[in-house]
Amino acid sequence: MKDKIVVGMGEALWDVLPEGKKIGGAPANFAYHVSQFGLDSCVVSAIGEDALGQEILDNFNNKELTYNLATVPYPTGTVLVELDQNGVPQYDIKENVAWDNIPFTPELEELASRTKAVCFGSLAQRNIVSRTTISRFLDAMPKDDPDTLVVFDVNLRQGFYTKEVLTESMERCNVLKINDEELVTVSRMFGYPGIDLQDKCWILLGKYNLKMLILTCGINGSYVFTPGNVSFQPTPVVEVADTVGAGDSFTAAFISSILKGRSVKEAHHTAVETSAYVCTQNGAMPVLPGHLTA
Repeated sequence: MKDKIVVGMGEALWDVLPEGKKIGGAPANFAYHVSQFGLDSCVVSAIGEDALGQEILDNFNNKELTYNLATVPYPTGTVLVELDQNGVPQYDIKENVAWDNIPFTPELEELASRTKAVCFGSLAQRNIVSRTTISRFLDAMPKDDPDTLVVFDVNLRQGFYTKEVLTESMERCNVLKINDEELVTVSRMFGYPGIDLQDKCWILLGKYNLKMLILTCGINGSYVFTPGNVSFQPTPVVEVADTVGAGDSFTAAFISSILKGRSVKEAHHTAVETSAYVCTQNGAMPVLPGHLTA
């Protein structure tokens, strides 16, 4: 892993929660938690020339988080988050903001050449500018390392996705992360509803020649499918503060553990414990206890 970086790419924004605003966006959450597992990570996104953008820089600097954040002539992204009675977030994601317009730069191309793993989603591809930048970044990543991980965290939000984006992203990735509700939506779009959730996962694993498919099912546990094998872990029972960022911490813990040479089963266990802990904290970026990140 020397000189290799794990990248979270896409939206960097403020989640405006009932108790106030907190730094958010799946790529930033992912990269922050990867850094807590002792790996070099970097957030790739864009911010506006405004106070909220400066606050993101200050926040990342305070967290000692490495970033490549372009400053563009659009407002820094915000999301109004309201929690339902079970603490599950509902999102109002503002459009035509900075992270919709991430430019592809020589610095980004150089970063891609040193990237060991990248995580990207569908939300950041709602605009052609950022979508093109993500595609060019993937093109610039090393082609000769079979252990490079390209993670597509589906992350369906507010209808900001198309069948074309989902298809191209699944074709580009070798690790797919999806939750049970997203799997139902994707299955309807692609024409195979009505079959068992696990069968859907086996179909996607084979169709897109994936190394791994991660399926999270909330309180009903999670699965990691690899060719010929499946790992299941129950979800720990905890007192939930909110679930914002829990899925991102799961992905970060899992990918970090795999890159450290852990088995799928070990990585899966660490991911489950990490996301359960994040659910007990407010916001997406709590400091993780040392026994999880060791």
